[in-house]
Amino acid sequence: MDASFWHETWERNQIGFHQSQANPFLVKYLKHLSLPKGARVFVPLCGKTLDIHWLLAHGYGVAGSELSKIAIEQLFSELGLKPSITPIDQLIRFSAKGIDIFVGDIFNLSPSLLGPIDAIYDRAALVALPKLMRERYAPHLINITNRAPQLLISFAYDQHLLDGPPFSVSDEEIARHYQETYHLKLLASADIKGGLKGKCPATENVWLLE
Repeated sequence: MDASFWHETWERNQIGFHQSQANPFLVKYLKHLSLPKGARVFVPLCGKTLDIHWLLAHGYGVAGSELSKIAIEQLFSELGLKPSITPIDQLIRFSAKGIDIFVGDIFNLSPSLLGPIDAIYDRAALVALPKLMRERYAPHLINITNRAPQLLISFAYDQHLLDGPPFSVSDEEIARHYQETYHLKLLASADIKGGLKGKCPATENVWLLE
């Protein structure tokens, strides 16, 4: 899987992963991060998620990263915001009041460019990446956010039954990536009704990384 997969996904509008409302796990469990209003939340590989609408509406600042320029143009249009657009090195920054989204490869995003982050909300990044990329992604995320605490959502299922994304990420793998940096707590675990993509049994897990 490479960048062309995601560019083609957005160009063809094959975005079945895009939810029609804010993720209920975000709504229910963000409070566990104990964030003050105005805290800046990083949403990696954000697409045009309505979770960003929810965060902004509840008084949080949002930073994000996304490979597809189409997704971010749609995001700002749906937010009713006209962004300032600034090319910076290999990325393009879309900015408006309370929101900064960096378009391009997340591995080109640096701590200085991203700026201070109070928390990470990872609903669709870790699970979107194949195993070898997850090995790179986890330490990079820790580095660019200066070990900001995380609300992380993962999937667990038999990977032999279904090709990702989203990929199955086991509890053991999450511990391997993050236990040296964070205290890990499983906040919730729920079976997905009808199975993942209607094809195989799967569990959705909500993790707090502090």
